[in-house]
Amino acid sequence: MSAPNSLLGTLLHAVGGISAASCYLPSTKTKGWSWNTFWLAQSVFAWFLVPLLLAWLTVPNFFSIIAEAPSKPLWMAFLLGGIYGFGGMSFGKAINNIGYSLTYTLAIGISAVVGTVMPLMVFGGLEDFFTKPGGSIVLLGMALSIVGVVICGWAGFKKEKDINAENLNKAGFNMMLGLILSIIAGVLSGVFNLSLEYGQPIADMAAENGAGNFEGNAKLVVSTMGCFVVNVVWYIIASVKQKTIREFLPNKNNKKTKRPLYKNWLLSSLAGTLWSLQFFFYGLGHVKMGEYQFASWVLHMSMLIFFSYIVGVIMKEWNNVKKGTYTLLIIGLVVLIVSFCVTSYGSS
Repeated sequence: MSAPNSLLGTLLHAVGGISAASCYLPSTKTKGWSWNTFWLAQSVFAWFLVPLLLAWLTVPNFFSIIAEAPSKPLWMAFLLGGIYGFGGMSFGKAINNIGYSLTYTLAIGISAVVGTVMPLMVFGGLEDFFTKPGGSIVLLGMALSIVGVVICGWAGFKKEKDINAENLNKAGFNMMLGLILSIIAGVLSGVFNLSLEYGQPIADMAAENGAGNFEGNAKLVVSTMGCFVVNVVWYIIASVKQKTIREFLPNKNNKKTKRPLYKNWLLSSLAGTLWSLQFFFYGLGHVKMGEYQFASWVLHMSMLIFFSYIVGVIMKEWNNVKKGTYTLLIIGLVVLIVSFCVTSYGSS
């Protein structure tokens, strides 16, 4: 395994952030599918096929490692991953209510803090967090991240007011509902990091088998499998009740409304792959952070927030707001940029 390098670790987290910030964009190009159908399709790739393929390709004797893994880390990682599955659902619904940039900012901003502090509370080391060299600087970065989230949330409420005043709220922008869903998604996303921490013994076994920098792929597939099971069961039931399950079948009766199934599946596979790659690069970045691995979660999430704003601007989510609202958005974005710069400095 190569030597730790916090700068390279930060860059790898940035690549993961770009992947995560863009993973739901393919949903905007699917045709003839409801959100339930798209979510079910992308789940197959995001939380089952792609993590399993990455683990098989990068971890020697992967299936033997899973078979020999201690039961407690295996089941805790799986069950906590399942709890995160409900967070993923909330995240997707929040996007439908308040758009990409606000959902990512609010949910991930919360996750950045919860996902960093929760493992320290469960496994110990919270006190050392405040006294370790660089720890106070990282803590300052976390505090700035929260401030940035608050400012951006404020901008979200102002945006809702602006578009309602101009009668432009045709897409159903609902800040309060989106905020509630984002909080749920953010807290449960922090639980996913706890799932990964519980799965660390599996990653250690992978490292002993020669997985090197790819050791994290062994534990990732266990956590995502829990998420996959919850999402598939939930959305199959929802699709049957809402009669959207038929959208997976070609519409032969009307050629004009024929669903482009191949294209939709391709877009869903792209969405799922991008989601999985965020944690592929997170795993590489986490290893490279060396003794500052505890900062990986907040650093990765801060990167994700920044790039999600870039995606939001490209999608013109903030075109019809007043100058003051957009200025507030920029201030929040600057605070977030500063927050992960401070965190990166503390980590190095």
